[in-house]
Amino acid sequence: MKEISMFDVIGPNMIGPSSSHTAGACRIAQIARRIANEKIVDVRFDLYGSFAKTYKGHGTDRALVAGMLGMNPDDERIKDSFSYAKEAGLAFTFKEKHDPAFAPNTVIIHMVDQFGVTYKMRGESVGGGEVMINSINGVEVNLSGEYDTIVVKQQDAPGVIARLSSILANYGINIAFMKLYREDKGKIAYTIVEVDEHFDNALFEELRKDKAILSVSYIPRLEWD
Repeated sequence: MKEISMFDVIGPNMIGPSSSHTAGACRIAQIARRIANEKIVDVRFDLYGSFAKTYKGHGTDRALVAGMLGMNPDDERIKDSFSYAKEAGLAFTFKEKHDPAFAPNTVIIHMVDQFGVTYKMRGESVGGGEVMINSINGVEVNLSGEYDTIVVKQQDAPGVIARLSSILANYGINIAFMKLYREDKGKIAYTIVEVDEHFDNALFEELRKDKAILSVSYIPRLEWD
């Protein structure tokens, strides 16, 4: 029998009328910002399905911008996120799209950071404020954000996963799940590591010493009140 969370019944503590269209949207953008790991100066949100149809009325647009600014779904500032974005120097646009292959509450986020580097991420809101990230820079992934998560961008080379696991073990980090996703053999890959413990910046510095590791991003689990 399927377990039913209280969030499925009453929804999380949040700002906005809909856990799927507001809380979920905010969380997707928040994760995208974390993955980019740099200050974002320009962002375009391509909205699909019901996101495209109701994004203004349900506050999806303001929630997405709030997430890009690092706000949580229960942040009172969400309703004024457009003004905060202007103050922060973040330009943003929305485009309504259609693709029946995507889930109803899907957004593709195109980001440009302060150095002109571009990022692309696709995510969907799956209900109750929960989300699933489906793609990072064209690489298909599965990232829920339910755990503290490390996203490692790396060269697809022998020994990287073993070294990554060893470093985590040395810091006493217990791995709940570890998944590798790649463009193609020998090219760019992403390792998504979901862990049970919080960790400090020394771990990231250790990981970045590995020449095969191109970037490391940290996504903290969102603890609903």
